[in-house]
Amino acid sequence: MGQAIEFELPDQQGETYAYSGAGLVVFIKEDCPTCRQVLPLLNALAATSPPLIAIGQTVAGNRTLVEGGALRARLLDDAELLVSYEHDVEVVPTLLRSDADGQVVGRLEGFEKDEWRAFLTDALGAEPVADWDALPQWAPGCGSLSVDPAHAPRLAAMASGSPLRARAVEIGSLDDEFEFLFDQGFTDGLPVLPPTPERVMRMLGGTGRDAQEVVATMPPNLAPATVEKIAINAVMAGCKPDYLPVVIAAIEAITTDEFNVHGVMSTTMGASPVLVVNGPIRQRLGMNMKLGALGQGNRANLTIGRAVRLCVRNIGGAQPGGTERSTMGNPMKITMCFPEWEERSDWTPLHVERGFEAHESVVTAFAMTSGPTLMVDQTSRSAAQLAGSLGLCLEALHHPRAHGAGDALLVVAPEHVDTLARDGYDKAQLRERIQEVTQRALEDLAVDEISGVGVTAEQLASMDEAARKRQIPKFASVDNIHVVVAGSDAGKFSAGYHGWLTGPMGSSSVSRRIEA
Repeated sequence: MGQAIEFELPDQQGETYAYSGAGLVVFIKEDCPTCRQVLPLLNALAATSPPLIAIGQTVAGNRTLVEGGALRARLLDDAELLVSYEHDVEVVPTLLRSDADGQVVGRLEGFEKDEWRAFLTDALGAEPVADWDALPQWAPGCGSLSVDPAHAPRLAAMASGSPLRARAVEIGSLDDEFEFLFDQGFTDGLPVLPPTPERVMRMLGGTGRDAQEVVATMPPNLAPATVEKIAINAVMAGCKPDYLPVVIAAIEAITTDEFNVHGVMSTTMGASPVLVVNGPIRQRLGMNMKLGALGQGNRANLTIGRAVRLCVRNIGGAQPGGTERSTMGNPMKITMCFPEWEERSDWTPLHVERGFEAHESVVTAFAMTSGPTLMVDQTSRSAAQLAGSLGLCLEALHHPRAHGAGDALLVVAPEHVDTLARDGYDKAQLRERIQEVTQRALEDLAVDEISGVGVTAEQLASMDEAARKRQIPKFASVDNIHVVVAGSDAGKFSAGYHGWLTGPMGSSSVSRRIEA
């Protein structure tokens, strides 16, 4: 069968027993009725050559078997369950036979009398002397503790074939693990969940990708961001395993040259990634796209965004006071992730606008310096009026006299969607209206005694009158205005995020398909 049986375990006297070569090994559990039914047969095999070795799975259960005198065969203690796990024991009893090279040449699970009788006769060269009539014809066996969900992640992490390669950090028995993570600089200022091997293994169960696959090279240290390292940070952030594919896709997006995460995280303007999720995965993860979608209270929204930032910090090395030089800081540097409420309007969802199919799940990363900024309009009744009102709010992005640079993410509230929809406005018309109402003559954007921001006198002096009166909209293009729908059905309050520098000198939004 190809697998070798070789292990060292303590017996009930505390002496280490090393097994190798030819023999018979049976895995049992004291509270398994089938195991208890076959104990007389196991006792009969204790004096055979080679003798049977029994392996029990709990300390208390093993003690009960020995002290009660029910089991006289040599019983080894596998309370850590590693030997059971390494030998793929899913059911007890499991009977294994090995040859002189220690290779498994026979295996039985559960109990079927005729099978065991033939198996043992072949192994021993003669039928073992036992009261076969007293044994049941068939018994199904019980589940091994080594496949119990309470133990399996720990065992997978500790096993010889474990996919984990990250360096283990040992802490003292009296150290507080949460304070230790603070002291080591692994947190964003809030407590994180200790990434134990079993927690990381559970997290890796959320993806089919190899743990050592390099997803991206993470600035500023240009460190390899493997699936394992991303999973470690997802654990610390509080993610569920199902969230991991979203985190991985977001890491793929922000580490592109177009997004320029190094520039985003190091600028003194305080930019940070804002993640918008589209597609079926929104409902599958229970993400909040409705009441309070941009705020607190939803585990998926908050921990996905936080995991991405912890990856940038702990894998890439971007930390405040180091490469992060934000003048004022930004709470979005902790987390900002939400889904679009695609079903709440007839508008084309963000990911479809960006070239994906409606049925695909996609995450889009935007580099934003502030937000969400509340945009209050409870009185506009027409689409043109409301769209114009939202445009005036967006004109304040960076500075009212700063036109032609940056982009914006506009989150339209459902009540505002309804006002726009009544006049047939779609996302494209909304963008056009914003550009229309924010047009200003170049000379009206001049530096003056009110503001030093704007077009300088020297620049205006070099232009003819037509150039000075040329109308400049807030944004260089309608493509710089990104529109999604989210929020509660009640409240005429939309929200805006102000973008960082757009284009090669700054950052461009990037979308990535979410794949398991």
